[in-house]
Amino acid sequence: MAEAKGLSKPVKLKHELAEFLGASELPRTEITKKLWDYIKEHKLQTKTENGKPENAGKFIVADNKLLPIFKNTKSTSKSGKVTDLTNLQEGQTINMMQMASVVGANIE
Repeated sequence: MAEAKGLSKPVKLKHELAEFLGASELPRTEITKKLWDYIKEHKLQTKTENGKPENAGKFIVADNKLLPIFKNTKSTSKSGKVTDLTNLQEGQTINMMQMASVVGANIE
């Protein structure tokens, strides 16, 4: 059997994400899928920035379980865009396009 590579290769999770997902290692694809499953199940999407959860839209509302994971995120993309969620508060939102930064900030 071929060794998993790229997005399919299991990565070590930081404490908050490992506790949330109940695993110490998972592939990035599985991490993202499980996060989205939780977001959809708990209707944590909204159409407006810092809007109320309504289960649709491009913003994700930080609940008490997602907040510790989101707050680990402080990164700079190759294009120079900074994603800093360290001061995020419960009930505030992130743009769904920031999920890749969240996943990247929560793996070792």
